[in-house]
Amino acid sequence: MGGMRWFIGIVLALVLLGIGYVVYATRVANPRVVAELRDHPEGARAQRAMLLTLPDGQTFPVNYLREEDTVYLGADGRWWRQLRGGAIVTLLIRGEMLSGQAKPIENDQEYTNEVFARLRPNAPAWLPDWLNGVLVVVSLDTAP
Repeated sequence: MGGMRWFIGIVLALVLLGIGYVVYATRVANPRVVAELRDHPEGARAQRAMLLTLPDGQTFPVNYLREEDTVYLGADGRWWRQLRGGAIVTLLIRGEMLSGQAKPIENDQEYTNEVFARLRPNAPAWLPDWLNGVLVVVSLDTAP
């Protein structure tokens, strides 16, 4: 019986830590990053992070790699699921407002790994693919 109490206590502690992390990330850390990216578009953080506005209006800071008219995003969390089948998104990159068609890459691990090697070059090699996030490709609107 004592072992079961320990187990339940540990599980409860892990759940509370997880909830605490989510609350911290969404209510404290992300708003600071969003403000920094808007207020300092030439700052160090803006060199590697941008703001993504989803079709439902939510805005997230995400790491990115821009190559001509394509922007690659590393999606951590579940928000990328709104983009299945493709969706129009808005991007704020270094003070420039852009829009484009976003699509998650769910079934091409070779392509994802090739892009993530440039997008997230410091990710540990031992990290399993399913923990390295989902690749989202945004084809930018090129019309003026």
